[in-house]
Amino acid sequence: MEEIRIYVENIIQHFGLSGNVIPLVRHAVLVLVVAVLATLAYLLGRKIIIPVVGKITRRTSAQWDDILLGRPVLLAVCSIVPALVVWQLLPMVFYQYPMAREVVARLTAIYITIATVHLFVVFINRLRLLDNDHGASLRQYILSFCGLLKVVVIFIAVIIVIAIIIGRSPMTLLAGLGATSAILMLVFKDTIEGLVAGIRLTSAEMLHVGDWITVPSTQADGTVIEMSLTTVKVQNFDNTIVTVSPTTLVNGSFQNWKGMQASDGRRVKRKVFYDFRSLRFTDESRSETNMSRYRDAVEKYLAECLWVNTDMTLMVRQLEATQGGLPLEVYFFLKNKEWVNYEHSLATIMEHIYALAEEYGLKVYQKYPEQ
Repeated sequence: MEEIRIYVENIIQHFGLSGNVIPLVRHAVLVLVVAVLATLAYLLGRKIIIPVVGKITRRTSAQWDDILLGRPVLLAVCSIVPALVVWQLLPMVFYQYPMAREVVARLTAIYITIATVHLFVVFINRLRLLDNDHGASLRQYILSFCGLLKVVVIFIAVIIVIAIIIGRSPMTLLAGLGATSAILMLVFKDTIEGLVAGIRLTSAEMLHVGDWITVPSTQADGTVIEMSLTTVKVQNFDNTIVTVSPTTLVNGSFQNWKGMQASDGRRVKRKVFYDFRSLRFTDESRSETNMSRYRDAVEKYLAECLWVNTDMTLMVRQLEATQGGLPLEVYFFLKNKEWVNYEHSLATIMEHIYALAEEYGLKVYQKYPEQ
């Protein structure tokens, strides 16, 4: 750096300048030299290094280098390099003006801090694009970690920028935060609770992207399309999107249909009420009723139905009598779990069960409106 300064002074003297003009011209020329070197450093990285790295990563079979060393990351790195050049050359430029050097040094330090945070954020966002073979669970861990890491990086950057502005050590500010921790906890209470709830959801594998969930306390009844540490987006079956906080899911209750989707059948559990006055014995020995024959017939029909998974529980049972009639519950599993096909198959089966009752002299209970 000293050689550059001496070389500039020699050029100025060569042009015959003297007196008080020399310091002004010298500093102007040095500022111009620093600006040119910083620009050259940026262009070198953008026009040469980025294309070279891009060609190298494209030739490899791995995908992680294409993501982590992609163009957005390299551009973020290139934005830091000119500031580093300015930082290194500052003592040479403003050595006679300590006040100006201090101001420019602080501004440069703030820029380097912000640019570095931008690099970290871009790199963290690229981590989300990594495709792993360990399933959605590990991917959610990565997403959760990335969200938490960005919060930490930005928080530290804010402390460093404030420290640079007021001319204090960042460690001093961090130590002083202990006195205001109660206020920070109160201000960021919802954010902290959301982060903790999001970590609990992902670490305990309570929820994954692609799961069908129902949240009784909200209007969410659909597929999870996105998860973060602070929000869970659910696309309902009418294509509306509901945003639910992880705190709501953890502190309340929700139904996850993943087990049903992964099983060999979707459960059917329906009750049908029959009029007591239609029950009768079928023979003179009074050993069998029309209801018992009807139950056997319904079970046989379900066992022979191609839509029903007979390897899973199948039964027709009688429940406790009520004032609304005698309840009979059918319990079985349908093979096709897809919503539309499931509803169609269920409707056909239940219609058959209703119609079959008349053949055994049974009447489905129906409450008539008062006249």
